[in-house]
Amino acid sequence: MTRNTYSFEFFPPKTPEGAEKLRAARARLVALNPQYFSVTFGAGGSTQQGTLETVLEIQREGHEAAPHLSCMGSSPDTIRTLLNEYKSQGIRRVVALRGDLPSGYGGFGTTGDAFRYANELVEFIRKETGDWFHIEVAAYPEVHPQAKSPQDDLASFARKVKAGADGAITQYFYNADAYFRFVDEAKKQGVEVPIVAGIMPITNYTQLVRFSDMCGAEIPRWIKLKLASYGDDTDSIRAFGLDVVTQLCERLLQGGAPSLHFYTLNQANATLEICRRLNGTAL
Repeated sequence: MTRNTYSFEFFPPKTPEGAEKLRAARARLVALNPQYFSVTFGAGGSTQQGTLETVLEIQREGHEAAPHLSCMGSSPDTIRTLLNEYKSQGIRRVVALRGDLPSGYGGFGTTGDAFRYANELVEFIRKETGDWFHIEVAAYPEVHPQAKSPQDDLASFARKVKAGADGAITQYFYNADAYFRFVDEAKKQGVEVPIVAGIMPITNYTQLVRFSDMCGAEIPRWIKLKLASYGDDTDSIRAFGLDVVTQLCERLLQGGAPSLHFYTLNQANATLEICRRLNGTAL
């Protein structure tokens, strides 16, 4: 039987206490032998130094790390400097994104950004570094919230792959059919790279609704109503969330998803439990 494969996403901690908590979470997640850990890059490059520090710390621990690179607020010189730094440190994987708009963003060209779309960033990385980096890009099974249409969104995704991406990670979702349909439609566009399913464990209803509203991820009505019915009963929310997300992951893996990428929010418990259920082992 093929072993399930995972990757885990972190955000750069902002305090020494946050850094210690992340180290503790990472130490537990290492037991799952992930392919790599990715580290996000704040809106407009706001966590650039933190991303670098976290990535290098992960690498020093002996694990593969993948920094996020963002178009927004980034000049060619900024990206070139980051690429050279990561290359000099032996980093071989990056996640290339258009990125979130920084607070007070006044439009394209107002913050020094030279890359309007992620495919332009991918092209630049390939031009500057050849095949040194394995490049992941984003995919949106439920359509990017700012896309003009599903067709435009799919075409945008295909451009990123054709620009040189090696693989893709999806936005999180709770509708497996949306993922499978997206993969099928991408193949019709000539996309052959692995499309890894992004997974968000459910542990906090209010937080989940806030994140989903921001990124355009749909929470199915039956899940939303069930979570809302638990009120402040965090144990019931966690138990229900574990069941729902584990079942989603099982269906994705059985249907051919090449791997699962967990948005951990720098926590270990829920991700560990889901993966151990999938692997048939006890917590």
